Amino acid sequence: MLKLYLKPNCSTCRKARTLLREKGAAFQEVDLNQGLSATELDRLIGARDYRQFLNTRNELYRERAMKQNPPSRAEALRLMSQHPNLIKRPILVQGARIVLGCDEEAIAALV
Repeated sequence: MLKLYLKPNCSTCRKARTLLREKGAAFQEVDLNQGLSATELDRLIGARDYRQFLNTRNELYRERAMKQNPPSRAEALRLMSQHPNLIKRPILVQGARIVLGCDEEAIAALV
């Protein structure tokens, strides 16, 4: 089953949810407002580059100049678990496949 990690008030997340519903996809929603632990994030990210999961539009990302000076994986996981807005969203997961953001073509291919 698909899992959609989202913030319900995020317009991009709502767009992805609407797209999934229009395609008739069965999915489980995971509210990022509830937060994910560093361990949960570590499992979700797996062997992928953790920097792809950082929300470049987030204030903390810009304040800490993470583009030029990215945090270590452990520090990034800790920060994302403490500041859910630092997590790029939505995240759509099906098994080992993940779509970050509202990439309509990638979502359609996953469904």
